[in-house]
Amino acid sequence: MPPHPPTTPPPPALQHLLQAMPKVEIHCHLLGTVRHATFRELARRAAQAAGAAGSPVPLTDAEVDAFYERGEKPVGVLRALRALDAALLRTPDDLHRITYEYLQDAASHQVRYAEFFWNPTGTAHQSGIAYPVAVDAMCAAIRDAQADHGITGRLIAAIDREASPDAALEMVQWVIDHRRDEVLGIGIDYSEVNRPPELFAPAYALARRAGLRATAHAGEFGMPWTNVRTAVELLQVDRLDHGYTIVDAPDYARQCAERGIVFTVVPTNSYYLRTLAPERWAQDHPIRRMPGLGLHIHPNTDDPTLHKVTPAGAWWMMLRDFGFTLDDLRGFLCNGLDAAWIDDSTRRAWRAEHLAQFDTLRMAAGTG
Repeated sequence: MPPHPPTTPPPPALQHLLQAMPKVEIHCHLLGTVRHATFRELARRAAQAAGAAGSPVPLTDAEVDAFYERGEKPVGVLRALRALDAALLRTPDDLHRITYEYLQDAASHQVRYAEFFWNPTGTAHQSGIAYPVAVDAMCAAIRDAQADHGITGRLIAAIDREASPDAALEMVQWVIDHRRDEVLGIGIDYSEVNRPPELFAPAYALARRAGLRATAHAGEFGMPWTNVRTAVELLQVDRLDHGYTIVDAPDYARQCAERGIVFTVVPTNSYYLRTLAPERWAQDHPIRRMPGLGLHIHPNTDDPTLHKVTPAGAWWMMLRDFGFTLDDLRGFLCNGLDAAWIDDSTRRAWRAEHLAQFDTLRMAAGTG
């Protein structure tokens, strides 16, 4: 584990507030939520199948364990994520399981509403589970989690950035041809390096014509702020994931602020954990500077089990590491509701409910 961020827990009263406050999560990747025990079980099942067929083991226990270790630089993370699609997730029941478990875990931190990313291209072409079969299994898990835990889940079909633009078009067409109420729009994930957003403009245009919502990862891995501008202007996203390098272009940042574009930020983002000096990490992190440019931000877990963070923990980092106040957190709560792909009447009702609960918890905690 890098020497930053610190692991100092909040005082008990503040811990209760952060745990109990109602939350929305709108930037989370399903494959980054898999429980350690579940990952091990899936890997061992795949190893047994490989041994019976005389094939190499897809992923060893040591490689699974390494997926959950935060060292100076992530090692083997992409291999583990790709192995999930290629060898470990083999049936619709597997997709149901990891979806349900994520929502169950999120609900335990009072996440009331979650929009999470899933990569249908990998599921179809690597796992061999056709899109309509896969999406139905995941939608069933969403309904089961809502019945059991009171959490509302929705899917974002994510373009695999490392695949071809044609694969992105194919995926968006699947979403259009097999519409499900639980699938609200599209996003894009995996490494941004050498994969600028304009490569996928045709897929985003197709999604817009079909009435799908859109978001995109941009400005994440130290990539130029112009990727943020391209996502906003060319892809015409409704919100922006990460977007940290926008701080390099204050004038354009202010334009985004004026438009009310919400940036879903991730306090545990690994790029800055490994590239900023430990003694300067919290002071120099772009998240700290974004609100000063007028930007609307909302904290999220991204890959909670991989990043060893919980929803409550992500909000605690905003206070502890970046110097925000409880008043700021109250505003971030509103930003998440503004950015969520929900209807306006639901937004108004949830805003009143969530703010009232936040204020009540804050008063009980004696934190001002």
